[in-house]
Amino acid sequence: MALPNTFSLSASKSLGNFSSCQPHFSLFPDHRYGRRHRISAVHAAAEQEKWSLGSWKNKKALQLPEYPNEENLEIVLKILESNPPLVFAGEARNLEKKLGEAALGKAFLLQGGDCAESFKEFNANNIRDTFRILLQMSVVLMFGGEVPVIKVGRMAGQFAKPRSDPFEEINGVKLPSYKGDNINGDTFDEKSRIPDPRRLIRAYMQSAATLNLLRAFATGGYAAMQRVTEWNLDFVENSKQGDRYQELAHRVDEALGFMTAAGLTVDHPIMSTIDFWTSHECLLLPYEQALTREDSTSGLFYDCSAHMVWVGERTRQLDGAHVEFLRGVANPLGIKVSQKMDPNELIKLIDILNPANKPGRITVIARMGAENTRVKLPPLVRAVRGAGQTVTWVCDPMHGNTIKAPCGLKTRAFDTILAEVLAFFDVHEQEGSHPGGIHLEMTGQNVTECIGGSRTVTYDDLGSRYHTHCDPRLNASQSLELSFNVAERLRRRRMATQRV
Repeated sequence: MALPNTFSLSASKSLGNFSSCQPHFSLFPDHRYGRRHRISAVHAAAEQEKWSLGSWKNKKALQLPEYPNEENLEIVLKILESNPPLVFAGEARNLEKKLGEAALGKAFLLQGGDCAESFKEFNANNIRDTFRILLQMSVVLMFGGEVPVIKVGRMAGQFAKPRSDPFEEINGVKLPSYKGDNINGDTFDEKSRIPDPRRLIRAYMQSAATLNLLRAFATGGYAAMQRVTEWNLDFVENSKQGDRYQELAHRVDEALGFMTAAGLTVDHPIMSTIDFWTSHECLLLPYEQALTREDSTSGLFYDCSAHMVWVGERTRQLDGAHVEFLRGVANPLGIKVSQKMDPNELIKLIDILNPANKPGRITVIARMGAENTRVKLPPLVRAVRGAGQTVTWVCDPMHGNTIKAPCGLKTRAFDTILAEVLAFFDVHEQEGSHPGGIHLEMTGQNVTECIGGSRTVTYDDLGSRYHTHCDPRLNASQSLELSFNVAERLRRRRMATQRV
């Protein structure tokens, strides 16, 4: 049965004039960064097969759902192809430029948001609270590092989740695994677990609404620096982290008073607006292809579902469909790497995705666990440096530190998360490289999903406000506490650099 075209919007497949005022970056090597252009055997082989928007279909694709009705899927994809892009090419190029600065130690990436967005939890308050805690954290990090903080949300598209097992079993009943709200439902029954392409349209609409609100917050006055004292969440106020933040906020107010007296008024755009970008894992390739557009300014293809997309640990095969798709889109890209990543494989993967060695194009997101970071990360850093590749190194201290609580719920310990972040900084200090950012699963809600922190969440507390339908997230208080620890490391790094 054909699906109704109720969600179709009139739009061109190209970005038209939206990106005409954005700068164009050459795809040829930039020798200013000291790398002699080289094409590896892997990249040469990839070049033999010309990239096209659908060339990924000729490769093995892991983690993709099997839809029972391909005709319905095609109808949905055509609707998405005709709908407007969610983001624009020029915005993605601007993010790439900022990430290039982080690669050189001149900026710091703060990337955070839900493990997986849901249809049920979608409301303006949740979006506002996560946006607000990211603002708070960015202020803390900016004061510590005295560098710009690049704010990227795991928002407006982070629905699909890879699974280690395609099935799950409860009380002897075996059903397909839940793969994210844009694919199937989390209710444990046969009907809910059938992949439904109509969910892609709902995910698109929710992403568009989320982006609309985020843009309003970022440019409509909510993010104005003079409101820094108003950003505190109610349940954080009467806490150690709330007190530390209020103290810092008062220092910001004093600095703003000085700048106003010097002539930089609060009406200046730099004081009243911020740049905010979105990102998600590039997992569901039919959806990503449907939202990819050719930029009229540069002639390059951009995945306009988000400003930045990343390839996950389970889908980063050199000859796989996900890498094939990503090598042809011009967005800044992330590569998730665990302790399993071989240094030579990482070099080959970077070479495929960034043959021109553009700073900001590749962000390597290490998710190794606190115990593995000190051992497994240094060989990767050395290999990338030895190959002359420029990447932004980022720490994801969440995914390698998941444990099961006695009650059966998944959780993460704050102390272990912090230990991995500190190990990440130690490694880069020893290797003479730049710690470029952190990548967190977090929320502005007052949840009890990760144990520990100064407002201690215990195993017994987990069941009281455990709202995630996927992996456990840091709450606002824990996120703020972590940012103060990171800010202290950035401050120490800055002071050591100044002494030299």
